[in-house]
Amino acid sequence: MIGIPGGTVSETFGETTVDVDPAGWADALRHARDQGYHFFDWLTGVDEPPDSFGVVAHVFDPESFAHLLIRTRVPRADPRLPSAVEVYRGANWHERETYEMFGVIFEGHPDLRPLLLPDGFEGHPLRKDFVLAARVAKVWPGAKEPGESGHGAPSRRKMAPPGVPADWGKDA
Repeated sequence: MIGIPGGTVSETFGETTVDVDPAGWADALRHARDQGYHFFDWLTGVDEPPDSFGVVAHVFDPESFAHLLIRTRVPRADPRLPSAVEVYRGANWHERETYEMFGVIFEGHPDLRPLLLPDGFEGHPLRKDFVLAARVAKVWPGAKEPGESGHGAPSRRKMAPPGVPADWGKDA
């Protein structure tokens, strides 16, 4: 089992997980790399309402076939972490995606710009508070409820998708 300075180590189902403070994020990844975890697999965000985002990285030791998850939590009000690109170059794409989808800012990242979403897109679509406006603004083609096709049983009460404010889609 690996020890990360300042981290809390746990093991679940044979997988080792280290929880670290945001200030120790890059140092924890550097320490893991120096301990033989040379393969950076992935990094992602997890929305943990109401007050934080989790950031998780998976690294792998190809000699011992050991997996390691390194996790931290950043406050929702100011989601910032030091970039891991200096430690693992492969973190570049993953940090850009996590920035774009969750709004976590990776300080020191060499090119933190949008990666997947179109220019001018507003918001962070993997946050749980993000409203999927397209589900309300664009009418679904065809009948979706019994009775809407003009024949058959009467329609059920129409409900907005979860998370959509009650006044959205009134003009559509």
